[in-house]
Amino acid sequence: MTSGIRKRFRAALAGPRMLRLPGAFTPLSARLIEEKGFDGVYSSGAVMAAELGLPDIGLTTLTEVTTRVRDIVRVTELPVIVDADTGFGEIVNLARTVQSLEEAGVAGLHLEDQVNPKRCGHLDGKEVVDTETAVRRIRAAVTARRDPDLLVIARTDLRAIAGLDATLDRARALVDAGADMIFPEALASLDEYAAVRKAVDVPILANVTEFGKNELFTATQLESVGVDLAIYPVSLLRLAMGAAERALDSLGAEGTLEALVPEMMTRSRLYELLRYASYSEFDASVLGFTTQEGRV
Repeated sequence: MTSGIRKRFRAALAGPRMLRLPGAFTPLSARLIEEKGFDGVYSSGAVMAAELGLPDIGLTTLTEVTTRVRDIVRVTELPVIVDADTGFGEIVNLARTVQSLEEAGVAGLHLEDQVNPKRCGHLDGKEVVDTETAVRRIRAAVTARRDPDLLVIARTDLRAIAGLDATLDRARALVDAGADMIFPEALASLDEYAAVRKAVDVPILANVTEFGKNELFTATQLESVGVDLAIYPVSLLRLAMGAAERALDSLGAEGTLEALVPEMMTRSRLYELLRYASYSEFDASVLGFTTQEGRV
């Protein structure tokens, strides 16, 4: 099944339409993304760190990331792309990271060219490794994967440090190393995305994140300059936490949440999303089972 999802995802990337992958902050939100008809699910390292009450500076472990992404994969038939940071260690650790996430069922993962410990891609003070090290990471990932359809995505944070020309050179080198897709972080304009599109012959990914370095380009704008896939990594978490904070303020001030009940997902809709009925049907089918002789 997983191999089939990966094959279909690669085929979709080769099509004329840009794919959109909202970020899931829980497995249940991944199921909602699927129900709303999106092309896939993104699993953000920043979101996983935030869920643990940690900043996005490389503090999460491979075990934590693998556990969470396995839970997300379990509840959806959509392809899942996961943020693998810098690989959780040196080259041999990176190889194990690729295989662990592949076994968890992801359709693809991205690795970045920052130094350890990494920083959020839209913060100042980032540092990147040299091209040789960046290339070695991607080469190791491509070599380590067992399923050739697993998508290895190379992220580069060079734009904010050395400019667009250096980013284009780095992107070409990463493609030569075997990257299936290029993720140029924090580009400043649509023209820069168009330049990356012209520079490489693999799909390119755009990170559409609020409060970041770049404008919130629309899907139509990104598609018009050749972007193949857009991720919305932290949007649902920010919306959910914003709503939770407002609700707590209301509860503290008013002593009740009655005014906010219309904004809540209803019990019946939540149960529908959880597929509650299917568990009852399964339970009933087991309880009612008898053999031909009438024995349970």
